[in-house]
Amino acid sequence: MRYLSLIVVLFLVSCAPIRVNYDYETAIDFTTYKTYNYYANIQSGLSELDTNRLMNALDEELQSKGLTLSETPDFFIDIKSDEFQEANRSSVGVGLGGGGRNVGGGVSIGIPVGQSNLNRQIIIDFVDENGVGLFWQAVSEDSFNPNAKPDKREAKFKAIVVKILENYPPKK
Repeated sequence: MRYLSLIVVLFLVSCAPIRVNYDYETAIDFTTYKTYNYYANIQSGLSELDTNRLMNALDEELQSKGLTLSETPDFFIDIKSDEFQEANRSSVGVGLGGGGRNVGGGVSIGIPVGQSNLNRQIIIDFVDENGVGLFWQAVSEDSFNPNAKPDKREAKFKAIVVKILENYPPKK
């Protein structure tokens, strides 16, 4: 079953590009962070079900990296997200022109083709409240289907988390 989940995740990652940007404190020794938890008042911008799906995917991936969920964590995780409509870049131009005897004119119209993509940005913050504060951040963007079935949503969040955490901890 684990292999089937991995195949689905890899398929989703290959079909829909998930773009991720990272930022982190370069002076931090990431090996000192062994335990984590989530802020109790996360306002993720996702539905409660999707927030739980994302947190479950984060738990699975962080635990595979040797981190442990704890009531007294080394750092807290905050999640924020936003949806936005990507501008439609596809259009067909139709032109009409004419000229003669030193007089010219023209008309051009751009007709949109297809529909705009609905995208989601997810920001994951790792915060050390006993020291440095925000020490690692990942910002992901990808397209999504708000009408996707629960199993597709779960697979999408797993793919996003795999992509987000592929560079955690950062390589020196």
